[in-house]
Amino acid sequence: MNVLIIEDEKPAADKLQRLLGEIEDSAKVMGIGTSIKKGVELITQYQSQLDLIFMDIQLTDGLSFKIFEQVEVKVPVIFITAYNQYAIDAFKSNGIDYLLKPLTEEGLEKSLSKWNALKENFSKPSMDSSAIESLFHQLQGGKKYKDRFLVKVGEHIRSVPTANIAVLYADGRIVYLITKEGAKYTVDYKMESLEQMLDPALFFRANRTFIVSIDAIQDVLVYSNSRLKVSVSAQLSEEIIVSRDRVNAFKLWFGGTS
Repeated sequence: MNVLIIEDEKPAADKLQRLLGEIEDSAKVMGIGTSIKKGVELITQYQSQLDLIFMDIQLTDGLSFKIFEQVEVKVPVIFITAYNQYAIDAFKSNGIDYLLKPLTEEGLEKSLSKWNALKENFSKPSMDSSAIESLFHQLQGGKKYKDRFLVKVGEHIRSVPTANIAVLYADGRIVYLITKEGAKYTVDYKMESLEQMLDPALFFRANRTFIVSIDAIQDVLVYSNSRLKVSVSAQLSEEIIVSRDRVNAFKLWFGGTS
């Protein structure tokens, strides 16, 4: 199995290459591209030999969908992204699945299984939009995001609608939920699990500590060293600073999809 990796984060590319080797003995990485330009060059050079392409959606020089405007890609693609808001666009660009970061061996195995199940159909004419959306729901198993959380207040249990969450943040091993009205509760989930439960179109993990709701953001300021400071409706004792390596992703998320 000959594959191409288009990923601008070296640790992510290295991890993907390692996991591929552990899962599929026959996997051979023909090249690794870190930009739209390099992706076009590698696809043009190796396309006739490729079985599969792994492609990060958010590259340093823009969204990788621009690659498809410059070269006809005839090879199935598994997209890699921190947010699944681009899923439908991915399927319209030869995508058969997408992997959410951080990459896991289980997730990669499932994607490769889908590729094996679908590859016989890849020589058929392109699907229309309705067929693509149908495939999207099949592959995702009709995934739904969590719409409410149970919290404990003394001896009482309350239900907090996800739409009413302003911020989730970690303080050591404890994770807190703060509502738009300022109420504060603890939740029995890790931040990594919450990322998977929440709709990525509405929630963004700004750094290791904070996940913010788009509806709670009141202001975004350019901070030191090109970082961003986010102000939300809830009162917090600590500032929300978007990690430097997440600034571009935050701008894409905050600006919405086209």
